[in-house]
Amino acid sequence: MRNFAPEFKGKVLIIMGKEKVCSVNLRRNIKTLTAPIFIELLLVTTMGATDTFMLSQYADDSVAAVGVANQLITFAFLVFQIINIGTTVLCSQYLGAGRRDKMEQITALALGLNLVVGIIISLILSLGAPLLLSWMGLKPDLMQYGLPYMQIAGAGAIFQAMHLTVSASLRADHKAIYPMLVVMLVNVVNIIGNYSLIFGHFGLPALGVEGAAIATNISRGTAMVTLFIILFTRHIPLRRLIDAVKVPFITLKNEMMKLLKIGLPSAGENMSYNAQQVVLTYFINLLGNNALTTRMYVVNGLIFVYIFSICIAQGTAIVIGHLIGDNKFQASYKVGWYALRLAISCTMVLSLCYALAGRQIMNLLTDNPDIIALGATILVIDIAVEVGKVSNIFYTNVLRSVGDVNFPFYIGITMQWLVGVLFGWFFGLGLGWGLIGMWIAMILDEGIRGAIFVWRWKSWRWKKGSFVS
Repeated sequence: MRNFAPEFKGKVLIIMGKEKVCSVNLRRNIKTLTAPIFIELLLVTTMGATDTFMLSQYADDSVAAVGVANQLITFAFLVFQIINIGTTVLCSQYLGAGRRDKMEQITALALGLNLVVGIIISLILSLGAPLLLSWMGLKPDLMQYGLPYMQIAGAGAIFQAMHLTVSASLRADHKAIYPMLVVMLVNVVNIIGNYSLIFGHFGLPALGVEGAAIATNISRGTAMVTLFIILFTRHIPLRRLIDAVKVPFITLKNEMMKLLKIGLPSAGENMSYNAQQVVLTYFINLLGNNALTTRMYVVNGLIFVYIFSICIAQGTAIVIGHLIGDNKFQASYKVGWYALRLAISCTMVLSLCYALAGRQIMNLLTDNPDIIALGATILVIDIAVEVGKVSNIFYTNVLRSVGDVNFPFYIGITMQWLVGVLFGWFFGLGLGWGLIGMWIAMILDEGIRGAIFVWRWKSWRWKKGSFVS
């Protein structure tokens, strides 16, 4: 293999074999995409944190119960990612190859598929809530909060399915600003809805967790309607979207197979990770309500720590997808290293700050001294977890964008269960180390996977070619 020297210097033109790519333009593209994705994720995270904070003022047990319900809902939402991940990758590569007509076709196909899947998931979550929560081992005193929340919030899954699909297509076309603005609107709607319906303001009844679930559905419905308006007026007119699927069935079948070829292993890795978290939550539930509540508070807060990794990874994946569609592999390689360093730097700074302020943050959420002490300790231990997590988040996104979709799935499902779950049970329950033991298991899981992904990128074994070539 040829030896390519790194050439990210000022505004110098990088010459890589036959490829000529301006490093400044690539960096600018990453930042242009990352900024609105970051603001969007920050607002989504703030929305979740606001729900947690408002419910913590209602009852500590409601936070734990809703946290368990949301884990199941989030896991179910990953089914939508089977289509949406494929949508982002294929739309990015088609646009890089100059095939906008195929991008429109993929968007129309994805919307139709997720419409059907969204209806099915809504019914499963709403009607199956008692059985699903009982499988999680939710205690009767928590079931009174978790059950009504999941029945109501789960019924709105169809809104989230459409929201995510439209957003995936917009981001692939460098229009991430629109999903960001929609989430900004939805954040306001959700805060007002929570304040009104949880505690009973503005003449509305105080509904507690049911009010939080209703506010969530109103927010998701608002997001879906707004994004469809943007889709038809700023991205793909309705007429063109309909015409895009007026092609021979074999053509749609081929594109659908591409979506599934990318989406199934990609979403499978996400599902495996979330299933792992569900199992670990089950173990933590056996430790008692304090451990479960601590975990929910810490996890909701930690999202703010690795949010930079997520948005940089998503922005970089889109940029690299365009490059791969144009067969610029060397540029993709260099961009990958640059963006990883950026993600690691941001996450480590935030992780240290969060750990130092851990006790003060926990004091804002609860007055239970046991939860405060345990949460502050976990936040210090978590610094080591984030080192590996950055690489995992980054390279699972980037490897998908270049077409290497199976490797992250195989590594993820192996390490998450053989290391994360097995050692989580052994340290947490077997040795009696409790929640701290489970966090130590996370260090091993995230660290080993992170090292493997870095090796994969350096090895060039991901260079398989474009899906759209």
